Amino acid sequence: MKKSLTLLAAAALLSTAALAQHSDKERQEDAGRHRAMAAAHENAAKCLESAKSEAVCLKELQAACKGLAIGKYCGMKHAH
Repeated sequence: MKKSLTLLAAAALLSTAALAQHSDKERQEDAGRHRAMAAAHENAAKCLESAKSEAVCLKELQAACKGLAIGKYCGMKHAH
């Protein structure tokens, strides 16, 4: 348990250090990417609420996220 807490603390410190290494411009660009991904996910949610199929909605999400995020789920995957 103590080893797990030590690893967790080390990961938190590394994450904080990684954030500190980014310039203001990089942080603003990253914030813009997050907003674009959020908009893409909001549109995907609206698509799923409509009469469109999941396959169509996923293709629309993938097109909206091209170049923004990693993976076919626009940087996010959830359980069903």
